[in-house]
Parts: sequence; C-alpha cells; structure tokens
Amino acid sequence: MTSSSQSALAIVLAAGKGTRMESDLPKVLVPVCGRPMLRYVLDALESAGVARTVVVIGYRAELVREELAGLSHIEYAEQREQLGTGHAVMMCRQQLQEHEGPVFIVAGDSPMLQASSVRTLLKQYKEEQAACLIGTVNKENPTGYGRVIRDSEGHFQGIVEEKDATDSQRTIREVNVSTYVFDSKQLLRALDQLTDDNVQKEYYVTDCPALLLAAGERVSAHNVLQPCEAMSINNMAELRAVEEVMERSRG
Repeated sequence: MTSSSQSALAIVLAAGKGTRMESDLPKVLVPVCGRPMLRYVLDALESAGVARTVVVIGYRAELVREELAGLSHIEYAEQREQLGTGHAVMMCRQQLQEHEGPVFIVAGDSPMLQASSVRTLLKQYKEEQAACLIGTVNKENPTGYGRVIRDSEGHFQGIVEEKDATDSQRTIREVNVSTYVFDSKQLLRALDQLTDDNVQKEYYVTDCPALLLAAGERVSAHNVLQPCEAMSINNMAELRAVEEVMERSRG
C-alpha cells in the first residue's frame, strides 16, 4: 500500500441500467465469470490500497447496496436522475468537500481495471501534482471512443468524442477510457463550470480536464493502461469477449 493510494478517494460510477445487457439488473451487477462486474473494480481499488471509495448508485440502487452490504469501507452517493457522468460526480460533492488530495474516478462497468494501473496513476499524480491526470490506452480499433488530442510536443490538448472528431482525428488510436485522477479542489472547481450544453443535455466528466486546461491548470494524459482495460461491456457479445480474456489470464 502506497501513501498516494492511502490518501486517495475513489469514485465509482455505478448508477446506470445497461439497457443492452439482456438483464433487468443494474449494469454493474451483471455477472462476469460468475461475479458482478462491479466487484472486480472494487477489488482492484482495494488491492491498490485505496482506503475510501464512494459508489454512485441510481437504477435499482437497493440491489447494489445489498450486494456490497459486507464492505464497510464503501460509501454511497445517489444519482436519482441519469444526467451524465459529470452529474454523477456532482452527487459526491459532500465527500469531495471533506477530502483533500487525489480523487480517482472510474466506471463501475470496467471489470478489467488493474490494481497496478491504479497505483501507477496515483503515483504519477503525486509526482506531478497536476490538477488532472487521465489514464489512456492505445486501442487497435478505437471506434466509439473519445480520442486523445496532443500537440506537436506530445502535451495533452483535449478529448474529442468520435461523433465530433474530424477524419484525421478518427485515425488516432490513443483513447480515453474514463479513468481519471483529479485534485479534489480542482475537480470541485471544474464541476461548478460544467454545463449540459450538448445534444444529450447531460453533464460529462470528460469536459472537466478541458475546463481546467483552459483555466491554465496542469492537465496531463498518461498512456499507461493495459489494452485489456479498454475492453468495454455494452452488450452480451462484449461481455463474452471479456470473459474469454479473464479465463485465459487465469490459465
């Protein structure tokens, strides 16, 4: 357990339904190799030494609470309306105001999250003291993912969602997989500036790094995640693909 992990607050986004998962369960409770996918995320955070975790719940929240009832270190924030990932983080405002230091944000449907990646990102955050640090990965087929834009010297400039990307930007393979470390005070500052000025009328946590960058704060992107961590689960075919990788890794 590292001091950077011990001082971190984790926020796990777990409020969604998962309409394409052929299940009435909250998406994060859909089993992967026999265990709810949320359990793998919490295991990785705990293995990395993160002492305090807030799970944002929403759809059928009581089922998530029931599943995690034996975990005393878990706190909850409730997102009653599904108004985007930024809105979900806003529901943790009380915990953020109480916390001073790094905040690790990850999606609860990321069962391939590795404890080693959590440790690496928190260590790099401590060394850099950035307002925001984004964990990225190169994906052979980046379709559907936000592309990481860098300048000619490799400095982070922003994240462009695929629907907004130019043809040349779509050729970029470095992608955002919604894994972030923020300074708690800077995150609160960015949340206060978030708007729902987009087609979906939602608040996106992906807008926070750009807001901080525009304010002159240090924001960096580190291509340190493993390819398996970019495996999303949005339908049953993707779930089976993740299960195959898990089973192979177990030998």
